[in-house]
Amino acid sequence: MAKPLPALFDKNKIVAENRRARYDYFVEDRFEAGIALQGTEVKSLRIGEGSIAESYAAVEGDEIFLINSSIPQYGAGSWMNHEPRRRRKLLLKAREIARLNGAITRQGLTVVPLSIYFNSAGKAKVELALARGKKVHDKRATIKERDWKREQGRLLRNNG
Repeated sequence: MAKPLPALFDKNKIVAENRRARYDYFVEDRFEAGIALQGTEVKSLRIGEGSIAESYAAVEGDEIFLINSSIPQYGAGSWMNHEPRRRRKLLLKAREIARLNGAITRQGLTVVPLSIYFNSAGKAKVELALARGKKVHDKRATIKERDWKREQGRLLRNNG
């Protein structure tokens, strides 16, 4: 008998979320990647510190790196502490990296991290999105649609 398929991504504890990414980009495809972290980085993430607000992923050769993400130094760390804004290697299969590289070079897409989280096995993961940038008029349409949905909710709530 076949094993049942798991949920899309098993997000047990979300550490950092890039909410701005859904406003600035059209998300076309999503990937889950592991992160190569040092010990004090894991400890910082476990206590809920970290930011991916202005970060992105870049393919260099046959590897992919998370650039400009911030994981603050662990308070109880000693001389073994890490650099807060270092480049972190993302762990993906070669076929997935080739697919991302092809989409970046041929279609002009961007790889943006959506969230950093711990799965049920306790491993730190990054949810990556293959995304296309929005123009100003697209952003205005998004704001207009969001305001209309909010107004609809108010009208339904008040008028029953």
